[in-house]
Amino acid sequence: MPFVELETSLPAARLPPGLALELCNAAAAILGKPAERVNVTVRSGLPMVLSGSAEPCAQLIVSSIGVVGSAEQNREHSARFFDFLTAQLGLGAERIVIRFFPLEPWQIGKNRTVMTFL
Repeated sequence: MPFVELETSLPAARLPPGLALELCNAAAAILGKPAERVNVTVRSGLPMVLSGSAEPCAQLIVSSIGVVGSAEQNREHSARFFDFLTAQLGLGAERIVIRFFPLEPWQIGKNRTVMTFL
């Protein structure tokens, strides 16, 4: 059950229509998870500074069980997410940062329990 959060200083009007759904589908393909299990949040128009600059930027936070736990996995994921984000947001790669967080099944609640028991 991946959680993908895109935060950007770009105003909502500059984001492509349907970005959240496109990001959901891209994350599913990149992480090898069904789209029905991917959770996406897009936050736009945020006051942000990246690398000391307030120029338009974005950060992507990717949390998941089992697929973001190694440097090798995340190197591949990073390249594919950067390809998607630079194309969709019109930002250079230097204005985007990605943070990966591995999760354990007991850290995600669903259906009145945690994923460990589902």
